[in-house]
Amino acid sequence: MYNSLLNDMILQQKEGFFFHERNKRPPQGRMYAMLSFAYTLLSNDVAASLEGVGLDSYVGFLHRDRPGRASLALDLMEELRGGYDDRFVLSLINKKVVDSEDFTIKENGAVLMNEDARKKFLKAWQERKQEIQHPYLG
Repeated sequence: MYNSLLNDMILQQKEGFFFHERNKRPPQGRMYAMLSFAYTLLSNDVAASLEGVGLDSYVGFLHRDRPGRASLALDLMEELRGGYDDRFVLSLINKKVVDSEDFTIKENGAVLMNEDARKKFLKAWQERKQEIQHPYLG
């Protein structure tokens, strides 16, 4: 249900960016390629933060423990996905930071961001992280 509403939040470039259905690997659309990249970045940032305060990011509660999977980071990430990642990706599309020409579609349907798109994405990601402040500690 939630994912079906993402299309309604795309206000610019609707012809190049739309959300078909959720799929994991490889991403099968421009929108999901960006969401997948954002989820990976957020997962790594959350895992680093957990480990920075002495918690084991590989021992989760909602996600099953598997070797090499930061389950606790994925658990905490669930709360941040919509408000941070999804909103971030939508802003890149609606502000026309990225466009449909920034992607390559492979024969198997996989959609990949080109190098310029990744650079723009990462630059905006780092800028966005600098804007975040703790509501009580500043």
